[in-house]
Amino acid sequence: MDGNSRVPETDDAPPAQAGFFDNPVFTDPSARALSQVGVIDVGSNSVRLVVFDGAARSPAYFFNEKVLCGLGKGLVTTGRLNPEGRDRALATIKRFALLTRGMAMTNLTMVATAAMREAEDGPEFQALIEKETGLRMRVIDGAEEARLSAQGVLTGWPEAKGLVCDIGGSSMELAVIGDRQVHQTVTSPLGPFRLQQVAGGKKGLRQHIGTVLKSLRDQVGNHHDALYLVGGSWRAIARLDMERRGYPLKVLHEYTMTPKSVRKTIDWIAEQDMVDLRARTGISAERMSLVPLAAQVLRQLVHVFSPQVICISSYGIREGILYEQMPQALRARDPLIEACHFMEHASARLPGFGKKLYNFLLPLYRNRNDDRLRLIRAACLLHDVNWRAHPDYRADACFDTSTRANLGGLDHTGRVYLGIALMYRYKTNGMRPRIKEIAGLLPAKDLAEAKMLGRALRFGSMFSMDGPENAGELRYFPKKHVLELVLERDMQALFTEVAQQRFQSFAQQLDAEAKVRVRRNYSSRAEGASASSPASGGAA
Repeated sequence: MDGNSRVPETDDAPPAQAGFFDNPVFTDPSARALSQVGVIDVGSNSVRLVVFDGAARSPAYFFNEKVLCGLGKGLVTTGRLNPEGRDRALATIKRFALLTRGMAMTNLTMVATAAMREAEDGPEFQALIEKETGLRMRVIDGAEEARLSAQGVLTGWPEAKGLVCDIGGSSMELAVIGDRQVHQTVTSPLGPFRLQQVAGGKKGLRQHIGTVLKSLRDQVGNHHDALYLVGGSWRAIARLDMERRGYPLKVLHEYTMTPKSVRKTIDWIAEQDMVDLRARTGISAERMSLVPLAAQVLRQLVHVFSPQVICISSYGIREGILYEQMPQALRARDPLIEACHFMEHASARLPGFGKKLYNFLLPLYRNRNDDRLRLIRAACLLHDVNWRAHPDYRADACFDTSTRANLGGLDHTGRVYLGIALMYRYKTNGMRPRIKEIAGLLPAKDLAEAKMLGRALRFGSMFSMDGPENAGELRYFPKKHVLELVLERDMQALFTEVAQQRFQSFAQQLDAEAKVRVRRNYSSRAEGASASSPASGGAA
């Protein structure tokens, strides 16, 4: 089985940083969908297979399986891979090889990190794996590991700027990112398996961590407002931070913490019963055993680098390998909008209607900034993807689509804004208790605007089936508190009872008077006449 096939070189291959991929997967930069791209990540603690499929710019997980093998346990003491970890890793990789063969995978990369590159029996185990599976393993150095992890962050945050910190079982990598590029990269021995072997008790461990971090600071600087955390131990701490705070939205990607919150959570963890915490949070015993050491690293990491905000990234080395294979034109696209386009294409009744709906509603949002407009565009693209859900649960399904889906380029307040808008696209009364709790993450003004967008979607989505712009034009006069619908003369029959009710509800959410007029000359969209609609008499 050829585990590392390549696409032929093309003249439009973008310049890339030095790495083990020389050519992009795509020859067409406008392609929206990736063929299957598989990654087997052999780490010091876990071995994972991920197969990406679907939306090109925003990773979609066709397959995702992980086994905590613990290859790096005891490495510092013995210099060799953990024997039990070797057995588990080999069995796991054999399974993954068969699974990918069953998927007819032609683009599969297997990478190994700190434990494999540092163990004296690493080369021997690598040869055994390649013999038993027919797959080629690439053992990468710390700088390459840092670079790929940082590219994973850029997959979800194209405009991210700051310091990426990726913690594994045996090492911890740092990378500086900004201007959509990865800059300095460094590696360190601050993985929990290594820290278990540090002498001198708590004081010795604290001094060791501090000394290493100050050395890293000298290499990458400390002027980084944002710290992006990659790795299972960081995600576990973030999940515990959510538990301490009673945070209602249990999505780790783009979850943010302040330095003060991190310190409080680390102190809180030390006071808790770990068995009870595992039961409450679903964190595995193997992962929880590494949390106390990782927490000590994080406390000093925040102290030494003084970030203003700490962000959790579920994207790391595996997504970085996917990013490596994207042409530059695809990397430049918005991951959120790309994912929404794909979801519309796959699930909506009328793919392409979302763009028409956005253009129809745009007069309401002339003064909105780009960040808000992209959320409105995303809502328009997603407005119909849950149409197959049972009517009694359709509004909840819409809310869950944005708050729980794997969407890149979307922070938590953005998720909730989208969720409320999509829910109100179907729902006309209040929120269920769990949704109301999550909605509390939005400021009151944004919550009201999301509800208004939902009402707008509700009207615009049913006004005309071939596109609302063919039936009429919206005009909004916020200072006069007037929402006007200018009907095309030959489309007046569309605006009867149900449409009138939804337009009125839409206007009420805007705190505006609803007015309807018929265009005098329907061949000229620029001119609106004053003839009254038979259905309106002025107010719908």
